Amino acid sequence: MTETLCSEIEIAAPQATVFAFFTDPDKILRWMGTKATVEPYPGGIYLLSMNDTQTARGQFTEVIPVHRLAYSFGWEGHETVPPGSGLIEIDLVEKNGGTLVRFTHNGLPDEQERASHEKGWNHYLRRLSIAASGGDPGPDTHLD
Repeated sequence: MTETLCSEIEIAAPQATVFAFFTDPDKILRWMGTKATVEPYPGGIYLLSMNDTQTARGQFTEVIPVHRLAYSFGWEGHETVPPGSGLIEIDLVEKNGGTLVRFTHNGLPDEQERASHEKGWNHYLRRLSIAASGGDPGPDTHLD
């Protein structure tokens, strides 16, 4: 049986702005990672290096501009969460003049990995909220 994590965060920015922070490599790097390659269309690559030793790899399965993204997800060289083993689903909903981000990570192998990924995603979604609303999230100390 696999585990799923779900999270929601409200961001004080329009859907189009938030969508760009998930699909434009330069904007992604403002809140997460050190190198990004994304091709936001079905079948396109999702590749994000968090540092010199951790790289997430996947493939976009669904892209509905400003509303929804889905892509396979996993870590290169990781036995329990290999590339393609999980599915990330991101829904962007207009709310109170900003955007509600509904984030789901399906296919995690166990509670330990769910908890670990939840900690990481919560950290990065907070950084996204700051960056997408025009702020500077500062240096990323999560992987230090």
